[in-house]
Amino acid sequence: MGRTYIVEEAVGQYLSNISLQGKAFVSGLLIGQCSSQKDYVILATRTPPKEEHNENFQHPKAQSDYLDEEWVTEHANQVSRMLPGGLLVLGVFIITTLELVNDFQNALRRLVFAMEKSVHKKRLWSITEEEVSERVTLHICSSTKKLCCRTYDIHDPKSSARPADWKYQNGLSTSWLSLECTIHVNIHIPLSTTSVRYPLEKNTKNGLIRWAKQIENGVYLINGQVKDEDCDLLEGHKKSSRGNAHATSHCFDVRVLTQLLLNSDHRSTATVQICSGSVNLKGAVKCRAYINSNKPKVKEAVQAIKRDILNTVADRCEILFEDLLLNEIPEKKVMNSEKEFHILPHRVFVPIPGSTVMLCDYKFGDESAEEIRDHFLEMIDQIIQIEDLEFAEEISTASVSSSINSEASLDNIDDEQPEQPIKTTIVLKIQQNIGVIAAFAVAALAAGISFHYFSD
Repeated sequence: MGRTYIVEEAVGQYLSNISLQGKAFVSGLLIGQCSSQKDYVILATRTPPKEEHNENFQHPKAQSDYLDEEWVTEHANQVSRMLPGGLLVLGVFIITTLELVNDFQNALRRLVFAMEKSVHKKRLWSITEEEVSERVTLHICSSTKKLCCRTYDIHDPKSSARPADWKYQNGLSTSWLSLECTIHVNIHIPLSTTSVRYPLEKNTKNGLIRWAKQIENGVYLINGQVKDEDCDLLEGHKKSSRGNAHATSHCFDVRVLTQLLLNSDHRSTATVQICSGSVNLKGAVKCRAYINSNKPKVKEAVQAIKRDILNTVADRCEILFEDLLLNEIPEKKVMNSEKEFHILPHRVFVPIPGSTVMLCDYKFGDESAEEIRDHFLEMIDQIIQIEDLEFAEEISTASVSSSINSEASLDNIDDEQPEQPIKTTIVLKIQQNIGVIAAFAVAALAAGISFHYFSD
């Protein structure tokens, strides 16, 4: 038996309102949450138009060849950044005319695997064997409104299509539980002299992978308690009166707060490494995850908030590097600067209309609220109100420095002023030649000890 997809009725209305307007097809993404029993779809968004392909849409043959795999995949990458913990791009939809209903199945299959492969490259985590690995394709006939829902196992490249049920439900995401966490980040990433041929972005990603292991092995407190991962997340909370149609809404009112405690007892073996510089990520990050209120487990909640922590830190670094490239700031200039400041984007949340679930975006200091609104419209195809934007963090600075003292002064500020408001942005600081100085100091110390020993 295939999987069942429980779908927000607003998604069905959104899909029904899409008009082909003379095009051969309209494609888009399906967004929601996986669970062991069934999957939940709470949002759909069409692929932004690519004007240079409009003429091809009118071509009389091989229409599926014009389903731009690269364009749709890039849209999936951008949307994935805007999803808090617990939400994923579950698959794709396509709306076509009746005569083209059978022409897109192979193209959709290739697209699902290409999307997952592309998104996976940017993650600091991998899907576990226990998790659902099926992704969905939804094919809709524009005239008959007939649906064809199929799934593919992304862990099996030779996976064949399996039929799946598509069922609508009103108010699906009006009672989901939220988890919130503020994590203080202080990540030091040495840039060894042997890795100078690799881009700065790749070096940073490799350092984040090491940090991700700490996050995975951390201890998580839910409402101040460590709970068994197989326990019901709502265990101990009072439920609404029996027979109340809105009983699950009470579950959302009981907010689940999470606090991360890193395992400080674990220490890796110290090594001496000659470095050409280092990257420091430092600051406080607001994280958020959402869980469906249908018998949620502690394990699912912890996993969702873990992945939001990993995603938001990695995404901010990636966005910064993209911004440097867009502004044509050469990487050599960044690496060779004795002292330079960079601001990582801070997080902005916005509610999905008619839902308690919120999406997010990232804003640099010089971007306006109108630009954020326009970006949501382009990526999510949702009109949002500027007053609904929730700026979760304030603006902070990032520095690039070659001075050991400058790093010490930042640490002292944090220690001496613990009551300061939480800063918004991770501090990115690239330090040059400190590793070389440290290695030289260790070598000199060793030489001195050897000289003293032989003198005796």
